[in-house]
Amino acid sequence: MTKITMEELTSFCKRKGIIFPAAEIYGGLSGFFDVAPFGVELQNNIKNIYRKELIYKRDDMVEQDGSIITNKKIWKASGHLESFGDLMLTTEKTKTKLRADHFIEDELKIPADGMNTKDIQALIDKHNLTYKGEAFEEINQFNQLFPVNIGADESKDSVAYLRGETCQTIFPNFKLITDVCRKKLPFGIMQIGKAFRNEIAPREFLFRVREFEQLEVEYFFNPETKFDKLTKGHLDTKFQYLSAETQDAGSEEMKEVTIKELIDSKVMSDIHGYWMATMFNLAQEEMGLSYDKLRVRQHVKTELSHYSAGTFDIDYEYPQGFKEMLGMANRTDFDLKQHQKHSGSKLEYFDETTGEKLLPHVIEPSFGIGRHLLAVLLDAYTDDKERGNIVLKLPKKLSPIKTSVFPLMNKPEFQSLARVIHKDLVENDIISSFDKSGSIGKRYARADEIGTPYCITVDHDSLESGIVTVRDRDTTNQIKIHKDKISKTIRNLINDKIEFSKI
Repeated sequence: MTKITMEELTSFCKRKGIIFPAAEIYGGLSGFFDVAPFGVELQNNIKNIYRKELIYKRDDMVEQDGSIITNKKIWKASGHLESFGDLMLTTEKTKTKLRADHFIEDELKIPADGMNTKDIQALIDKHNLTYKGEAFEEINQFNQLFPVNIGADESKDSVAYLRGETCQTIFPNFKLITDVCRKKLPFGIMQIGKAFRNEIAPREFLFRVREFEQLEVEYFFNPETKFDKLTKGHLDTKFQYLSAETQDAGSEEMKEVTIKELIDSKVMSDIHGYWMATMFNLAQEEMGLSYDKLRVRQHVKTELSHYSAGTFDIDYEYPQGFKEMLGMANRTDFDLKQHQKHSGSKLEYFDETTGEKLLPHVIEPSFGIGRHLLAVLLDAYTDDKERGNIVLKLPKKLSPIKTSVFPLMNKPEFQSLARVIHKDLVENDIISSFDKSGSIGKRYARADEIGTPYCITVDHDSLESGIVTVRDRDTTNQIKIHKDKISKTIRNLINDKIEFSKI
């Protein structure tokens, strides 16, 4: 892992075909990015791993794919039309728009997330803050929802919205999904898809953008029923922890705790602890994120969302410091209650265990795929001075390309055998590339920089015996394998069923 700035990572991702600025040939568009070919594979691998772990391996989870353009009544019921946004500063002369909490953070180097209008105005007055010499107008609330006109009618009745978060297309479907899928509490509904927020000041590459992909789980439960899914593995999960109490005292000092300690001290409920352990362990074991780059932070009261009875973030140490990578809120029964009230439709669940009708409560793990991708790239990025190139040490399951096949020489007999091996890998569902240009060293470097775990070289011996050379990305160690065993061996390596050093 190598220290890298966000600007350096942005440049690297563009050069290596991971993320491009949107419409760059026209000057770009602030807060929007295009996912480039290698980035598509990498993001798909991230999403597929979470699908496998949270849907396919469980019997208490299902997935939906809701509409991106949504009825404005949904956002009225959820409270987004009134309170979904940020405080905005506007300069008096040039009318420059600034996000208020970001301005305070940049000017005073203090956390400002969750500050209200009164607090921000007090800091501006106390420190006589201006922007390029300009004073500010009255602080305003800026709503982040994107309105969309439906059809040819441009009246107010034709207005809908691009969804600002994916969860609000889950809650209206709760009763339908419960009836169709016949799930019993506790159970969850997951959604992965686009969300849109008209950010005042997009910045830090993929960290804060206007269009992004989000993964959210709404896990429904009866708060009066004992939760029995906690295991010793969940309870023993440990992490660096920053409590609300510590933050209220003006400190950022972390201490190492376990889920069991937080549950025993009533800081976190059983079900909240269960999901925190689940997501924290997946971040390490499947995404490859380093323990010392992660922490769990409890939200202080002033920053809690209007629906939350308690929120904890899993933060990653990005170049700008520890920032939210994943949020986990206890939304209680707020959303179902609101949608039932505003729609007039019954969303209650009949709990056969207790014989009662209720609106279940919800624990919500939620994260942006882009922020997750940033953390994965930052953790994997290694400037290998000995090799003289960047090595992207991605977890093998995340790597966009699993193998690259090289003919040692640009001659028909070498290329022919290399093509046969490449075809066999592809037909066995192993994503592989074929590279015949440049020296072997340059080809290794190209593969290293996009995170390819294994390179396969066809040389003179291969033509006679069928034995090829396989090189490991992380160690540069090499082994010899017969071409007929390549696909099976690579598959076992990627799935951690065998170790490279023991072949």
